[in-house]
Amino acid sequence: MPAPGPAEPKRRLRLGDPLSIMLILVIVVAVVVAGIIAAELYARNTADKKVAEAAQCVAQDNVTASFSVMPPFLWQHINGHYTNITVSTAGNQIKSAKGMKAVVSINDVDLNGDANSKGTIGALDATITWTATGIQQTVQDSIPVVGSFLGNVTTKPSDGTISLDGTFGSIVAKPQVTNNKLTLQVVSLSGLGFTLPSESVQPALDGFSDKLANDLPLGIHADSVQVTDSGVVAHFSTRNAKIPVANVDPCFAGL
Repeated sequence: MPAPGPAEPKRRLRLGDPLSIMLILVIVVAVVVAGIIAAELYARNTADKKVAEAAQCVAQDNVTASFSVMPPFLWQHINGHYTNITVSTAGNQIKSAKGMKAVVSINDVDLNGDANSKGTIGALDATITWTATGIQQTVQDSIPVVGSFLGNVTTKPSDGTISLDGTFGSIVAKPQVTNNKLTLQVVSLSGLGFTLPSESVQPALDGFSDKLANDLPLGIHADSVQVTDSGVVAHFSTRNAKIPVANVDPCFAGL
């Protein structure tokens, strides 16, 4: 047998070698892409957390928040223009309103403001769900005139009313939108077997409705309301709202 010849030398990658250049470029691109993805995820997570904390401070309930997937968050942040933000509360309460849940969609947020505002919100739409149990707890806590004798709240979707029943009487009220506010209009009021004038309770309900409306910022107002088997569902919105420069809610100071 012939003796084996000398082994061929292994090919070494050299800087001028096209394959070396290609591999270096691939590595550089991979590192850059990985860095951008890491920065995007970090920035998005930080922004989600800050918005959730601010909304949680306002609602006094647990909140989740998320920015739209596209365009990338970093691009939105650099331009100061956010396409869509979704905020959802846990449903325990919104301030003094027990059993209330909000799902909010905020679109076209432009933070390129001027001397008169920090920017604008193109559109905000919120679906508010308020359970019958939550209405009962809220009325008992916030409207002593009514809550003092209230025992149970039932809904009647067929005629769009809710019944606030107690040991000594009942109040039948119709949730409706009046002057851009969510109100409870007394339909009938009875106690100890007698029909009573609505004027004895309506002012207390109106005062509560006014407080809810005054707590809403940026011109947010009620559009519609519907009575369901389990409570009340309302839609709130605002359009082309200016974000104020001064007197900002302390909850938003960290944004």
